[in-house]
Amino acid sequence: MGVRIRQAGESDRETVVRLLDEAFMHDPVSSWVFPDEAHRRRVHGVFLGVFLEAALAEGRVDMAEDGTAAALWLQVPADPPEEEDDTPARMREIADPDNERAELVGRLTGEAHPTGRAHEYLLLIAVSPERQGEGLGTALLAPALERCDREGLPAYLEASNARSSKLYERLGFAFTDRTVELPDGPTMWPMWREPASGPAGE
Repeated sequence: MGVRIRQAGESDRETVVRLLDEAFMHDPVSSWVFPDEAHRRRVHGVFLGVFLEAALAEGRVDMAEDGTAAALWLQVPADPPEEEDDTPARMREIADPDNERAELVGRLTGEAHPTGRAHEYLLLIAVSPERQGEGLGTALLAPALERCDREGLPAYLEASNARSSKLYERLGFAFTDRTVELPDGPTMWPMWREPASGPAGE
């Protein structure tokens, strides 16, 4: 599928936040963090905007030129940072201070995140609801994963539903031996992808 991809910048912030908000509005994890849909519609975009802020500042945001899909990436070093990651606390503080789940989801995924090897971390990938199922996600991820193969870098993500996990499996990701169990909520599946070896990865 021919998808024109470019790297997003600060000027794309509003477009990408709107895309994230729409794509994840009914995602199992978003629905767990914000059970009341009316409240979710008020704060969800602000919540996901913290992820975008991190990717724009410290990583990379790939987006389809027409704004229908975006992938947020971070480069994670082999050694974990000495200071505790304050992102979960900021997510809660900025989006929904009285909601413990807004911080807990980040803490639980952080605890399950592999350490010891540098890797690319796919924070989020979003496709416009009206364009889902057309192969946009695969087209958007393919160049990034090819770059991982060339550079010998693994990639990591957390799948939040069965449908997305199947997409990632087709792209070479495999489940790790640890799930993220959200209290009284859905399961998340951490997935790891080794870089391709041999001619395909050279």
